[in-house]
Amino acid sequence: MSMENVAVIGTGMTRFGKHQDFSLKTLGGEAIRHALADAGLEASDIDAAFVANAMAGITTGQVSIVGQTILEANGFHSIPVFNIDNACASSSSALHLAVQYIRAGAADTVLVLGAEKLICADRTKAYIALNGAADIDFVAANDIDVTKASIFVSAVYPPRLEAYQQKFGLDAQTLAQIAVKNRNHAAHNPNAQFTTPLTVDEVLGSRQIVGPITALMCAPVGDGASAVIVTRERLVRKHQRPVWIRGSVIMMASAAGAATSVARTAAKAYTEARITPAAIDVAEVHDSISFNELLAYEELGLCEPGRGAALFQDGATTLGGRVPVNPSGGLESRGHPVAATGTAQIHELVSQLRGEAGLRQVKGAKVAVAENAGGFTGTDTAAIAITVLEA
Repeated sequence: MSMENVAVIGTGMTRFGKHQDFSLKTLGGEAIRHALADAGLEASDIDAAFVANAMAGITTGQVSIVGQTILEANGFHSIPVFNIDNACASSSSALHLAVQYIRAGAADTVLVLGAEKLICADRTKAYIALNGAADIDFVAANDIDVTKASIFVSAVYPPRLEAYQQKFGLDAQTLAQIAVKNRNHAAHNPNAQFTTPLTVDEVLGSRQIVGPITALMCAPVGDGASAVIVTRERLVRKHQRPVWIRGSVIMMASAAGAATSVARTAAKAYTEARITPAAIDVAEVHDSISFNELLAYEELGLCEPGRGAALFQDGATTLGGRVPVNPSGGLESRGHPVAATGTAQIHELVSQLRGEAGLRQVKGAKVAVAENAGGFTGTDTAAIAITVLEA
């Protein structure tokens, strides 16, 4: 297969949040319109679409043809449409497949859309859908009420956090400070779900979930959509501002009991992109809880194992630091409508690499990485996506 260069030429997204009165068609349509306008294209310029959704089958009842229903309602006809579900990594996976589709010669210009509805009249549906992203045998073995609690926050993340604390030490204060940092970043992001500043005391004083994890250290439930348009190098137009996809790797969990899945996936993406972690100027990572961001510092090679807290305390991952992480506000503050998260990360990083991020701009950013991971197989993370972008 040709490794022809593929460029992101357009991105767009809705504001993430509680949009109970908005349908997937409405949310998806808004993101698509923004992406088309950004690329200077019309719907007729799109050859194919990869549409990511993970939860609609439970929260809205729409299954199998989510992509087609959104696209038809927004003026698209007679193109190949592929529906992608890969847990939190759904739209990251859709982007990966779109790149391969172009390189295989099947299309020239492809739309990637992530759209999700988690807010509905019956809140229990959101929990049921989210818990369905874990192996149902694992869920059953942990005996949680899938209508009221998250298996990830109650049974997946705590053992990882406890093991890390025992090996390296980590206090709740640092976890709270990461949440505060992300909220400060989100204050400059008009698409973020939460923008009101937080204090460490507010984070620590919010409802305890389990162990040191509190509610304000966790990603919220929400709705939203985000879109990316990609094309082959020779078709990039003069008025467009391309950002190049240099590495894109999707993997499932490594061997049972291993905790290195993200690091192995990142290493493969870095090899494909021909970079080392030292080249990274800015990153968007899957901070479903504060601890997962800190762990990502180490898994992505931004610091040595056990040095994540020190990297953060040095200010390296805050805007103005050596390698800002989650300038969008991350999942904790930008929000996490599951299947829309991956392309939202790309939207942010494209803005950064174009120098268009306003008050949250990372000065001189040339290389960016997105880390998106979700689902649980009973032994490890189920779906992991690493994307490397270059200005």
